[in-house]
Amino acid sequence: MSGDEKTTTELSNPVPQHDEEKGPIDASPAHALTAPETPERRPKAITSPTKTPPNTGIWHTIVDALLWMPRWCRYDETNPPKFGLPLNILFAFAGTFTVANLYYAQPIEDTLARHFHVSHEQASLVPTCSQAGYAAGLIFVCPLGDLVRRRPFVILLMILTPTLWLGLCVTNSFNAFLVLSCLTSITTVTPLHTHTREEQQIMLPLVGDLAPPARRATALSVVTSGIILGLLIARLLAGIISTYSSWRNIYWMSLGVQYLLCILLWLFMPDYPPTNTDITYLSILTTIVKLWLTTPVLVQATLMGFFLSATFTSFWTTLTFLLSGSPYHFNTVTIGLFSLAGMTPMFLGPIFSRYVIDKVVTQVALLMSLAVLLTGICIGTFTGKVTVAGPVLQAALQDFGLQMSQIANRTAIYAVAPKARNRVNTAYMIGVFCGQLMGTAVGNKVYNEYGWVISGCVSIAFVGVALFLTLLRGPAETGWVGWHGGFQVRKTG
Repeated sequence: MSGDEKTTTELSNPVPQHDEEKGPIDASPAHALTAPETPERRPKAITSPTKTPPNTGIWHTIVDALLWMPRWCRYDETNPPKFGLPLNILFAFAGTFTVANLYYAQPIEDTLARHFHVSHEQASLVPTCSQAGYAAGLIFVCPLGDLVRRRPFVILLMILTPTLWLGLCVTNSFNAFLVLSCLTSITTVTPLHTHTREEQQIMLPLVGDLAPPARRATALSVVTSGIILGLLIARLLAGIISTYSSWRNIYWMSLGVQYLLCILLWLFMPDYPPTNTDITYLSILTTIVKLWLTTPVLVQATLMGFFLSATFTSFWTTLTFLLSGSPYHFNTVTIGLFSLAGMTPMFLGPIFSRYVIDKVVTQVALLMSLAVLLTGICIGTFTGKVTVAGPVLQAALQDFGLQMSQIANRTAIYAVAPKARNRVNTAYMIGVFCGQLMGTAVGNKVYNEYGWVISGCVSIAFVGVALFLTLLRGPAETGWVGWHGGFQVRKTG
């Protein structure tokens, strides 16, 4: 067949086109001229065969950059990402300097009051707004981790935080400072923290997905150790820098570190598919309530978190009153140095998690952790007015016992619903958050009316309630209360 004959044949018998919704379309010239112009068969406008140039707008470029990932971060179902020590350290580093955002304002409330020309009561609204932002992010943002791909979700939140944070560095409006403190706390739920170390609301469940079950407690402990450092370094740096320099410098430093974290996570955080593809956002929120009604392990852990987190906030709130008054009269910088005693979980936590929590049943790990916590509170309560060594030992032992009990509970609840770990985490954290607020309120009131010893005794009572809750259910119990199935020390699976 000659070239001209071939062309004529192609024009008279064109290849049928295909519409994805309506199937094959008869595109012959006769059909195109005689078919009635109904809505279903109305001919489409003829377009040029030249391809439309891609959208090169700034937002399209930003989205492409956000979604693009290095080869080593891409998910391969035949070779899922390995959760090794480097990634564990990266998440811990991210936890350190994002959770620190919530604590920079606490030691410098007096400085903020003078700078913005407001009262001390108004200045205290800054950490309150941060707590409000935390609560909003906890309830409405964290559950999205069960619905979307977590790499772009985490990176987007990490970018939004320092972008909003820039306003805190430059604004001279107190109202704007309050609003921005709230907004940055909402986006800081990536590895969020308020008063205790129940952070990493997106990353910790991701660690629960990536880490092998036999090493899950160890991996969680490494990440939360980084968060402990964030809590300590924020208060320490804020106190020192505001004393010897401008308070703005701590915010500028944080801005630079947060953008560095964005780059590191973009380069090294592995992609991971969403755990659910057949659920809506509203369903995710309602599932949290259902989990409380149907999961005994979660309810037990949440109630324990409520009372144990109250001991933490009560101690650190009243400790400032004790050390600034008689008989010590310490200044702000010296009081800030006491937070270094809380580094005990950072160094010993991964070891305890590896050789105890990963090996024994949750009840045994909890009993050991609560024994350490109770010992610390008793020492500080009954010796704190006599020697400064009492509060130092309490800070070290109480923080260690509290953190290990939280790791043990997290390890247990993450195994309850693997596809709903962010919702499980949110349900648990709501109880912890309420406990933090109760501890602050009760600690302040009791200390002001009855003093250091009685406020410590209230914390001892809280630990007693947690011990009672621990003993309500045995390791093999599937119901709400009881010890059916016997008792064992070591994990069987």
